[in-house]
Amino acid sequence: MVLESLTNPEMAEKRRWVVFLLGIVYSSLAVAISILLFYQYAGLTIVFFTVLASVPLMYNTIKYEEGKDLEIEDERLLIKEHGKALAFFVYLFFGFMVSFSLWYALLPENVSESVFKIQSDTIREINSPVSGNAMNIFGTFSKILLNNVKVLVFCLIFAFLYGAGAIYILTWNAGIIAVAIVDFIKAGMGSVSILIPQAIFRYMIHGVPEIFAYFMGGLAGGIISVAVIRHDLRTAKAKHIMLDSLDLVFGALVMLIVAALLEVFVSPLIA
Repeated sequence: MVLESLTNPEMAEKRRWVVFLLGIVYSSLAVAISILLFYQYAGLTIVFFTVLASVPLMYNTIKYEEGKDLEIEDERLLIKEHGKALAFFVYLFFGFMVSFSLWYALLPENVSESVFKIQSDTIREINSPVSGNAMNIFGTFSKILLNNVKVLVFCLIFAFLYGAGAIYILTWNAGIIAVAIVDFIKAGMGSVSILIPQAIFRYMIHGVPEIFAYFMGGLAGGIISVAVIRHDLRTAKAKHIMLDSLDLVFGALVMLIVAALLEVFVSPLIA
């Protein structure tokens, strides 16, 4: 209840840096609790406790955004309003990512490798070099896009079934990206002052549109979920709510296509 009282959707939309700091606080508490109490399973419990702290804000925001569907008729204005929530969701994600990166980089090596082992193993599984062959490049693009669409579908389903369930997937991704960035810096040759922005740019150039897309999908699923609970789909606003959700999903798909293109053609050039 203490963490829940720190902010609300209206405040979060206006003071995004507060949300960024909350992301750092939520995830740092999760790391500390996991190391002290659940060291053997820390890779999973870090995600669990971060999600646990974030759910009240996420769910209250989804309810707040669904309320806008009932009040605002103009679809363009409605998307603009949703953009405020999506922006602070991204700030929350960045807070998680910065926190996980710092913990992974600053903890003793044997501790960090144990705590973030699951994330490191996941990176090794999904990493595959992109060759210059046109067919291989197209295959890589298709594979990345298909994988990202699967994640989007899971965000939709989790958000619909659990309201704020999509935050679990996004917290997991924050840990993956954080570990990837730190590993890139450690493996690099040259000044840290150059490697840090290089690593951030390498992963964020496609990571930002991906995460934005997942939040759009999560918001769409969450809006429908809240509408079902409130019986708003039985009212005259049902068509408007569904159209708004479809617009969010379509926008998310466009963002994922852009992200996949950037990951295949731009990110590999930043070595």
